[in-house]
Amino acid sequence: MRFDIVTLFPDCFTSVLNSGLLGKALAKQIAQVNLVNPRDFTNDKHRKVDDEPYGGGVGMLMKPEPIFAAVESLPILPRREVILMSPQGQTINQPLLRELAINYDQLIVICGHYEGIDERVQQIVTREVSLGDFILTGGEIPAMALINGVTRLLPGTVAKVESIKYESFEENLLDYPQYTRPADFRGWKVPSVLLSGNHKEIAKWRLSQQIERTKIRRPDLLKAWEKQQKEES
Repeated sequence: MRFDIVTLFPDCFTSVLNSGLLGKALAKQIAQVNLVNPRDFTNDKHRKVDDEPYGGGVGMLMKPEPIFAAVESLPILPRREVILMSPQGQTINQPLLRELAINYDQLIVICGHYEGIDERVQQIVTREVSLGDFILTGGEIPAMALINGVTRLLPGTVAKVESIKYESFEENLLDYPQYTRPADFRGWKVPSVLLSGNHKEIAKWRLSQQIERTKIRRPDLLKAWEKQQKEES
């Protein structure tokens, strides 16, 4: 998987791209990240990438020319998506991350800034994606979340593939409670079923915990899970 990140602040990505599983995945070339600064595609001495909006308004907008030039400078892989990180886009969720990981070889991610981006940039965008219903100073943090979420689904990133299968949101259920040693910590004890060695009972307990936790915290997900169970039965 190739990620091409169009950003005014490439230094923001340095620590994230060198840390944890993501850093290891990049070192093993499971994925690669290329950072592209639109300022490098300006023609004036001030490297200007923003300007006032036509019709008036608060703040500045990112100009289209540097963004187009930055994207057009990139190689074109057969299965490519051009994503604009935008509060107006599709909210990142596990199905979206899985779709991107499976169906694409190249993700070009445009990080917005200021009050927005000239609407004509939509001509090269194939999908808008959002981190959630809130506003940040730019698209870099959402882009990092997208890179992380997609890369960890690529073969070879996570050693135990089964661990991904049973995570929250993979089956429309939240994760079950998990415990490690010691068995008794300050009077809080590990549920006895987990110490029993009875894997059938452990599986039943975990599923019941997932259902109960999802019912309390995310009833919308539980409805989706129940619908899925009916369709499969």
